Amino acid sequence: MAITAEAAASPARTQRAPLALAALALGAFGIGLTEFVIVGLLGTIGNDLSVSIPTAGLLVSGYAVGVAIGAPIMTAAGTRVPRKTMLMILMGIFIVGNLLAALAPDYGTLMAGRIVSALTHGAFFGIGSIVAADLVAPDRKASAIAMMFTGLTAANVAGVPLGTFLGQQFGWRSTFWVVSAIGVVALLAVASLVPSQPRTEQGGLRGELTVFRRPQVWLALLVTALGFGAVFAAFTFLEPIITEVTALPDTAVSWILVVFGLGLFLGNVVGGKLADRAVMPTLCGSLAALTAVLLVFTATAHAVVPAIITVFALGAFGFAIVPAVQMRVLDKAADGPALASASNISGFNIGIAAASWLGGEAIDAGLGLTAPSWIGAIMAAAALAVALLSAALDRRR
Repeated sequence: MAITAEAAASPARTQRAPLALAALALGAFGIGLTEFVIVGLLGTIGNDLSVSIPTAGLLVSGYAVGVAIGAPIMTAAGTRVPRKTMLMILMGIFIVGNLLAALAPDYGTLMAGRIVSALTHGAFFGIGSIVAADLVAPDRKASAIAMMFTGLTAANVAGVPLGTFLGQQFGWRSTFWVVSAIGVVALLAVASLVPSQPRTEQGGLRGELTVFRRPQVWLALLVTALGFGAVFAAFTFLEPIITEVTALPDTAVSWILVVFGLGLFLGNVVGGKLADRAVMPTLCGSLAALTAVLLVFTATAHAVVPAIITVFALGAFGFAIVPAVQMRVLDKAADGPALASASNISGFNIGIAAASWLGGEAIDAGLGLTAPSWIGAIMAAAALAVALLSAALDRRR
């Protein structure tokens, strides 16, 4: 009887899935936009608020810290709240944070707005991944997660260039007003299009914390931090690499970023489809390819066409990891997935912060602008080793 009831419910769930996934993707688009668009507005913000560029750059670091801290805290706070309701609460806080940024009279208030909006980032993607996976049949869960993350890739491809242009033409506050409006539309979309889902896990916060006793959960989180950190070891310094090593003009940087964004989009979609068939082979294959791409980039960065091709491949293989590793976390923390899934988003940002710092230290040490790519290759190879260890533990059991 249980099987029959589930089968009867599946068509209705499948029919609602595309619109619900679109609502989640819209929320992801707004969150991705507010995270990354600040990079293109640092000069404008610095001039308006009379702070240096390095000080303005702390708005990026502050957001990353907010994500890393907020993901587990916000998810833990919502362990007894229905998932749809929690997504709406998170989007409401996100709107408040961006409104605070848009109205900020000084740098401190702007930083506060950034941190408030960042607190929702990890929990939204973590809980949203669970909701997305539950909307579809078991053999399409990774693709559903990839669909939600499509909003994040779209933010990089289209949202950031447009948001930067808007801020440059009408002032940086206009960008935060637009992001706030996107948040309102996303909130309404989630409220009207995402179906309510009963929580199947038991034990509330205690049950969510129990899954962290499992080594496989920690191995998956480590793969995330090392793998995504590997991508950003090179990407963080892409602008000086393109202008000084590849010797392209400053005006070419925005187009190179679009190429990278297109790679993200393709890798996310294809990675999701491959992960639906086999999670670990997809993850290990993507990490192996990412290691090779980062090694190759140390040579191809010196020539225009090879550099552009390599940047595209960096985005593609870098984001092919995302659906696979998110599914891996959900698989290994199936009876308490929300906190583990949100912690995985923290892992992304911890990896980014660590890789960016290591890359900067290597450059300051006089190792050259391609040194971060070597660091990224080492991190990707380490992530592959951890993934292979995790797969070996699966086979042993």
